[in-house]
Amino acid sequence: MDETLPLGRIAGVRVGLNWSVLVIVALVTVTLAEARFPDAHPGHSPWAYWTLALLAAVVFLASLLAHELAHAVVARRNGVQVDGITLWMLGGVARLHSEASTPAAELRIAGVGPLTSAVAGGLFAGLALWLDALHTSGLVVEAVTWLAAINIVLAVFNALPAAPLDGGRLLRAFLWHRTGDRLRATHGAASAGRLLGWFMIVTGFAAMFIASDLSGLWPALIGWFLISTATAEERQAQLHGVLDEIPASRVMTRDPITVPTTTTLAAFLAEAPFGRYRHSAFPVLAPDGTAAGLVTVRLINRAPLQARSTTTIGDVMRPLPEVTTASPHDLVVELLPRLRESRDHRALVLANGRLVGIITLADITRALSWLTTATRPRT
Repeated sequence: MDETLPLGRIAGVRVGLNWSVLVIVALVTVTLAEARFPDAHPGHSPWAYWTLALLAAVVFLASLLAHELAHAVVARRNGVQVDGITLWMLGGVARLHSEASTPAAELRIAGVGPLTSAVAGGLFAGLALWLDALHTSGLVVEAVTWLAAINIVLAVFNALPAAPLDGGRLLRAFLWHRTGDRLRATHGAASAGRLLGWFMIVTGFAAMFIASDLSGLWPALIGWFLISTATAEERQAQLHGVLDEIPASRVMTRDPITVPTTTTLAAFLAEAPFGRYRHSAFPVLAPDGTAAGLVTVRLINRAPLQARSTTTIGDVMRPLPEVTTASPHDLVVELLPRLRESRDHRALVLANGRLVGIITLADITRALSWLTTATRPRT
């Protein structure tokens, strides 16, 4: 899930918000301010209901962040790099750069999330009892009680043994330990996730059409998310299984066509698209032969027509620091996420600063297709 608003770093982990997080804030605020708080404690001003509801929604987001931060911190302690955390409409996502190396590490990383939410729920419950004993406003106690309940619900729901929930990762850790096969374990957890997803969709729509309860749309939406994410995780695991231990040097296109930084755009276009330059992106070389950057047709098109005879490739190229690069020994499975996130979906493969190849998503897809065909059992 892409982040829209970066919030900086917490405990060394990059944190951001997706625009859809506004949906969660609005839904929680409206539900509490218009229904739960007035029903439980009538007689307060609308200003009091709305202010406390908004505060409760923000604290709820903070508890979601604590849940994901716990995953991130334990993942780093177990040797798994964390790319960042993004909060969005259906909760939070801790983006792990790689997978746990052992079932035990997977167990620790997955288990700490529900545990954190359960502890938060317990702390809020204790705070609610303490505030009630001090005869604090019932409306405030109600807000803290709701925070306790929602965190406990979050802990229980996330502990369900179905991918991509934390409980699904616990199930995968158990199956992985029992069978010794990570791919089989992932398939089992993903199947459980799809089963739970379909159950939530069916019950959600049944509530809407039979009981005329529009709130059934929420579990149906979560069910759809579970099905799609569990399926995506299973496909990702299959991809890792096929491409495991394959270096970039075996997939890349060797000795790609390059263009010097000193070539003018007019001279370049004179040989495209039917001459030498018939691709859509080209590595750019400095006069000393080292890689200088990457130029694409889109970058060239930005240059004014009247200036193309004097503008050089070096003037419009994307410089090397802004281009995804790799070494010939980098594993394809580790390079793939970087390619997907890059602007050009290409990586220059360098050895001691010298260009030895270029690798694209199409190269990986082609290799995956051949490898899958070669390893598929005959029927």
